[in-house]
Amino acid sequence: MKDIARMALKPGMEIGVDVKNYKDEVIIPAGTIVDANVINKLARHSIVCVTIMEEIDYATTQFEKIRLSKGFLSFQEAYNNAMPRYKEIMQKFVFEGIPFQMDELMQIYEDISSTLEKPAYLLDYLYNMLPTEDDLTYAHCLNSGLLAGLFASWFSLKKEETLLLVQCGLFYDIGKLKLPNELIWKPGKLSQLEFEKMKTHTFLGFQLLRDMPINSHILNAALMHHERFDGSGYPSKLHDMQIDIYARYISIVDAYEAMTSPRTYRQSKNPFEVIDIFEKDAFKYDTDLLKPFLYQIANHMIGMNVMLSNDQVAAVIMVNPWHLGRPLVRVVDDGSFIDLAARRDISIRNMY
Repeated sequence: MKDIARMALKPGMEIGVDVKNYKDEVIIPAGTIVDANVINKLARHSIVCVTIMEEIDYATTQFEKIRLSKGFLSFQEAYNNAMPRYKEIMQKFVFEGIPFQMDELMQIYEDISSTLEKPAYLLDYLYNMLPTEDDLTYAHCLNSGLLAGLFASWFSLKKEETLLLVQCGLFYDIGKLKLPNELIWKPGKLSQLEFEKMKTHTFLGFQLLRDMPINSHILNAALMHHERFDGSGYPSKLHDMQIDIYARYISIVDAYEAMTSPRTYRQSKNPFEVIDIFEKDAFKYDTDLLKPFLYQIANHMIGMNVMLSNDQVAAVIMVNPWHLGRPLVRVVDDGSFIDLAARRDISIRNMY
């Protein structure tokens, strides 16, 4: 709701709060639709300002409210202004060999991240962004840089470490720009030959960056972000501490961004689905990094409404530390509680 001058009222607007006269009597109740009679009555009572409903007040779900919030709209504007700049810098570097200026890229990061009232709002805002098909790879890299900054704040990394992790996020998947979009964003499962070609993006990224005056961790993040803690990754089947610490961070950010970002050919996975997948694959990641990351995501969802697989709407009440992807929820209709860790027949279908 917002306050508006009587002179700015237009027919069709809805009064949001009871309008009272100087005797504290209600002269126009909340919910009244503005017409000429309402405006004239306000004038007769010398009412100069009233409260009206805004579009966000009609939103029925938490995510609708997010999409209509001033915070998201400010973020969206900054993001949409920054994307062409980021894309141009990356295209000139990858396809024309024009060196990038790291300061310009970090300014892009700052221009977007500075719009966030709280760092964790980034999770909600990115979840509601839908890049165009031509921008998918660029959006993936830019989003990962933003998420890397959030990740760093959760781990209380020093400023220089945070900036370095952001830079890793902005560049680690740059090799994908050398591969055709139809391969990178193929909806179905890749053939073995296609998968082998896809895997080359790690070395392609390393080749693009190796002659630039950048920190070696950025090079390692590009080369190693698909290595896995159990040795099952690529390109070199490194394991444990053989994998650069920044590549270990980025491997988590990369997987999270890929799963939660909507695509033209599929719905994004909701945060609890993502947590569930991460928990099942925990052996592939550095669990000292993964567990706090998942806890922060799950904790951010407390208070959010979710749609359950049984078609009930419920509010997330408490995170289960032993199974972060299956919290305790309270059904909105009857107030009953469901422990999803115990009720394996019920799952969270999407955020509501």
